Amino acid sequence: MEKNWTSLWLKYHAKASRNNLKFCEMVHLDGFNERSAIISNALEEFFRGVNGMLGVKPSLIKEANIKNGLRILRIADEMIPDEGFRLTAEADHINIEASGENGVLYGIFFLLRQILMEKPLDGINITSIPDIKNRMLNHWDNLDGSIERGYSGSSFFFKENKILVNERTKDYARLIASIGINGVVINNVNVKDAATFLITPAYFDEVRKLKDIFAGYGIKLFLSLNFAAPLELGGPDSADPFDEEVISWWRGQIATVYEALPGLGGFLVKADSEGRPGPFTYGRTQADGANMLARLLKPYGGLVIWRCFVYNCTQDWRDRKTDRARAGYDNFIKTDGDYLDNVVLQIKNGPMDFQIREPVSPLLGGLKETNQMLEVQIAQEYTGHQIDVCYLVPMFKEVLGFNHQSDETIFDVIKKIGFCAVTNTGNDENWTGNDLAAANLYGFGRLAWSVSLTAAEIAEEWIKMTLSCDEETVSVVKKILLSSRETYEKYTSPLGIGWMVTPHLHYGPSVDGYEYSLWGTYHRSDHLGIGVDRTLNGTGYTSQYHEPNASLYDDIETCPEELLLFFHHVPYKYVLKSGKTLIQHIYDTHFEGVLEVEEMIRAWEGLSAKIPAQVFKLVKERFSLQLINAKEWRDQVNTYFYRKSGIKDEKGREIF
Repeated sequence: MEKNWTSLWLKYHAKASRNNLKFCEMVHLDGFNERSAIISNALEEFFRGVNGMLGVKPSLIKEANIKNGLRILRIADEMIPDEGFRLTAEADHINIEASGENGVLYGIFFLLRQILMEKPLDGINITSIPDIKNRMLNHWDNLDGSIERGYSGSSFFFKENKILVNERTKDYARLIASIGINGVVINNVNVKDAATFLITPAYFDEVRKLKDIFAGYGIKLFLSLNFAAPLELGGPDSADPFDEEVISWWRGQIATVYEALPGLGGFLVKADSEGRPGPFTYGRTQADGANMLARLLKPYGGLVIWRCFVYNCTQDWRDRKTDRARAGYDNFIKTDGDYLDNVVLQIKNGPMDFQIREPVSPLLGGLKETNQMLEVQIAQEYTGHQIDVCYLVPMFKEVLGFNHQSDETIFDVIKKIGFCAVTNTGNDENWTGNDLAAANLYGFGRLAWSVSLTAAEIAEEWIKMTLSCDEETVSVVKKILLSSRETYEKYTSPLGIGWMVTPHLHYGPSVDGYEYSLWGTYHRSDHLGIGVDRTLNGTGYTSQYHEPNASLYDDIETCPEELLLFFHHVPYKYVLKSGKTLIQHIYDTHFEGVLEVEEMIRAWEGLSAKIPAQVFKLVKERFSLQLINAKEWRDQVNTYFYRKSGIKDEKGREIF
C-alpha cells in the first residue's frame, strides 16, 4: 500500500543538535524478550526514531555494561506498575526501568519525544506513571466507510462493509500509543446494518488482525454492540435482559466471540437513546441490561462500557418542566450500586451534548457506588467541524478539575476507571482535516496520562513535535491555540446557552433551528430576555448538584457568568459584573470574536516562511472558512437579538 498520510507528531526529521547521540548507539535488554510483540515494536520505534533524527543505526547487544546507548531493565518495583517507567541518565548511557512491557514502550516514546523537542537527556531522572487507568478513544466509524460526525475524510478501518488492515492501521496504533492511549473502540456507538455482524464469524479474521496490531502497542480493542442483536441476527424475537432465551443466546454469542478473539477488551453499548432499543423497552432498568451482558463477559475478563446518554428525544417544546439536562441523572441515579464490577458507566462531560460551554454533569460523582468513565468529544461536532480552530484541552482540564463535592474533583472520581474521547481522525492525508485539530487528539492522550500538565505545556509539546521548535513559531501557534476556545465561544453561543446551530449539520448559525424541535435543546428567548430557567423554581435541574454548587448555580447573583444562560432566564437589561447589560455583552462578544479570528489569520500568515508549505496552505484555507463562519454567526445572532429586544448597540455598529 502506498503511504499517503503524514506522521503527525512522530516526524523523525534530522536534528541539528547531536547532544543526545551518545545515548542512542546501542541497546541492551535485561529481562525482556526482544521477540515479544510489544518489545519488538518498542525497539523498532527506537531504531526508526534515532536513525531519522540523529542518523545513527543502533545495535542490539548482549553486554550489560554498555556505553553510548540505552539499557532497558525489568525491575520489581510495586511503586511502578506495568505501564509506568523510570528514565535515568548516567554519564555514558541511559536507563529505562519498567516492571512490564507496556512501560518499556511508553518509556521509549517519552525518550523519543525529548529528542523530537530537542531537549537534552543529560541528567534526566524521571518516573512516569499514568494518572488514569483506562485511556480510550471511541471511533464513530461505520462499516460503509462513513464516519458519524467525522470531519477528516472517511474511515481508515472500514470501506464498503469490509475491514481494512494495512500499514496505516499500524501507524495509527503507533500514534495513539505514543500519547498513552490503551483502549480503542473501532465502530460507531450507533450500531446498525453490517456493524451488527462484527460479533459473528463474518468479520472475525479481520477483527483479530486489528486486535493483534493494537495489542502489540499495549492497546485493547473494544467493539460497539447492538443491544438488539438477538432480533437482527436470527436469535429470539426479543432483547429483554430477563428473558432466558435472550440470555442463552448472548451466552453462546459471547463464547463464540472470545474463542475467536481472546483478549478482546469488551463492548461499548448505547441503549434506549435516540431510537436505539434497550432495557427500558422491556420495563427493565439500565442496570438490568448492563449486568446481563457483564455477567456473561466476566469469565473472559471483558468490560461492559454503558453510555449514559439516555434521554427523551421526542420532547414537546411547550413543556417547560421536562428538561433534557436532567435526563442522565434521573435515569441512572436510582440504580447507583446496582451494577456489577465489570460495568463502567460512560458519562459525557456535560448534561447536554458536547457544547462549547456546559456545566459539568451532576451524574459524574453523583453516583457513589458505580464505576464511572468521563467522555469528551475531540471531534468538533459543535465546536467548528475541524474547520474552525478550537483547542479543547483547556475545557477538558476544567472538567477534570471541577470541584464536585468538598475536595473531590472529577479526576478523583474517574482516575481508577477511565477517560475516553470521541476521536477526530479519518483517512485525510493529515488525519484530522485541519492540521491544528491534531493538537486536540495529542492533547487528550497526554492529559489522560498526566493530568497535571497545563494546556500550554501540552500545546508547546505538540507544536515542537509537529511544526517546529522555532521560538516564534511556538509562541504564535501556542497563542492561537490557547485563545481559540474563547474566540469560538464569543462568536457563537453566549454565556452557556448553546445549541443555536444549523440542525443536523451542527455547523453555522440557526438561532431558532432547534427552538421548536423535539430534541429538548432550547434557548427560550422572548422580547424580554434569554435563557432556560433550571433553578428550583424552573426545571429543578440545579437540585441534582451537591452543595455548594446547587446553591451557587440556583442564585442568579452567584451563578458563574459563563454559565448564566444555561441556568437562568435573564432580562436583556440585566447588568453583568463587567458593568455591561446582557444584550450589550451579546453584541460586543460577537463583534470581538470576528476581530480575533482576523488576528489569528494575520498571525498565521506571519509564519509563512516557517511552516511546511502544505500545512501552511491548508490551515490558511481553513482560517478563511472560519472567518466566513464567524461573520455569519455575528450577523445572524446580533440581528436576531436586536429584533427580539429592540435595544440598539451602544457603539452604533452595523446590525441588520
